[in-house]
Amino acid sequence: MMETKSFPGVVDSLDPLRDYISELAQKAGLVKKAKYSLTLAIDEIATNIILYGYERAGLEADFNVLSEITEHELIIILEDQAAAFDPLGREMPDADYLSKPLEDRDIGGLGIFLTVNGVDDFSYEYADGKNRNKFIMKIAGT
Repeated sequence: MMETKSFPGVVDSLDPLRDYISELAQKAGLVKKAKYSLTLAIDEIATNIILYGYERAGLEADFNVLSEITEHELIIILEDQAAAFDPLGREMPDADYLSKPLEDRDIGGLGIFLTVNGVDDFSYEYADGKNRNKFIMKIAGT
């Protein structure tokens, strides 16, 4: 069964969010590297939700963290009420782009790429007026 925790959609929520994700990862028994990758990924998406989905849009709302630990994986869903935004809808950088010197690359855009690559599974859906970013980490040894 999914547990739900709400956070205000403000930058000050990022530290408590990181702590909460860390606790969940610990409880699920994720190894250090997996815990770090998951926390980084969720931090990236949550920052985008807060800065662009809420602040820039002048929207004051909470966002929810839904979580479930199963025998084999930790599932976390970030749910927000901002305008629909599919992080996977952006073009992902390819090997050619990534091999370019930094000064020849556009600023930004790598966060989502790193996010998606850092977790075992990432998916997005927009349902019932909410963005749902879903992160799955497999539990080592299962």
